[in-house]
Amino acid sequence: MRIVSGIQPTGSLHLGNYLGAIRNWVRMQDNLASGNGESGQCLFFLADLHAISMPHEPAALHAATLEMTAVLTACGIDSSRSILFNQAQVPAHAELQWLLNGTARMGWLNRMTQWKDKAGKNREGASAALFTYPVLQAADVLLYQATHVPVGDDQRQHLELARDIAQKFNNDFASEDEPVFTLPDAITPPAAARIMSLRDGSKKMSKSDPSEMSRIELADDADTMAQKIKKAKTDPEPLPSEVAGLEGRPEALNLVTIYAALADTTNEAVLIQFGGQGFGAFKPALAELLVESLAPVRDRFVELRQDREMLDAILARGAAQARELGVPTLDATYKALGLVRG
Repeated sequence: MRIVSGIQPTGSLHLGNYLGAIRNWVRMQDNLASGNGESGQCLFFLADLHAISMPHEPAALHAATLEMTAVLTACGIDSSRSILFNQAQVPAHAELQWLLNGTARMGWLNRMTQWKDKAGKNREGASAALFTYPVLQAADVLLYQATHVPVGDDQRQHLELARDIAQKFNNDFASEDEPVFTLPDAITPPAAARIMSLRDGSKKMSKSDPSEMSRIELADDADTMAQKIKKAKTDPEPLPSEVAGLEGRPEALNLVTIYAALADTTNEAVLIQFGGQGFGAFKPALAELLVESLAPVRDRFVELRQDREMLDAILARGAAQARELGVPTLDATYKALGLVRG
């Protein structure tokens, strides 16, 4: 079992990233390393090549890549048990993307929902990189013969595209007995919480939201976290005793979901405990749990982001491992295409 997943190093990581993806990364890493479950390997990468598909500040991207390395390490990604690296140090990602561009089809890419959303009405003004972004995503996982890729609903379409590209390449250039690429399966962690904005329960918590009060950032100190929960949008009704009572109350549902995710329990269990109480009682309890859960992560992050030498070493070691793992697949792809390499 080989799990591959990436995250863009843009902006500050927030609670939604942690509960929706990073905490599950850590659990997958720990499960595979423990030997209690399936054996295998995890590769986690910072998608800095993806980041340049949109306008960006080079200095900010450089700083964010190092900061993201510190955050992931603080959250529990252990570079001695997982491979943690950034794409730019593994040229095979970009090489394989170009080789796969010959197999990917314009019609497939045109159907990508994220392309339509991000390009908007100005498709002619969007970068070519934004259009071919999903082919690089395919290369990211196919390069390492990934068997499983953790995905949310917003990335499932891209994983299906990766499987389509792999299948067509294998059909066109390889034999059934010796395919070049493994077709990766999706992992949708059952406990992955969908965390919404603290200012609007109908929108996902996002690092691009102009309001800092809309999200809990992993770099926030305890007082800031508590203040954001205190000022989070709610409604005047008390919490219900059953989940059905949260219907039509997106902000209430969001805060209950956050509590349940942090406590590793269910929304039902939270409502059994707090049903009938108002937010004047629930918010302080949520803030206390939040600070208790994230304070160790925040403290470790503050320490790590000052240690540039350690961060460079983590990325360099991970990149060296990733480059070695990717060589057989890249060589097989060049050979299958009939390209002369000397």
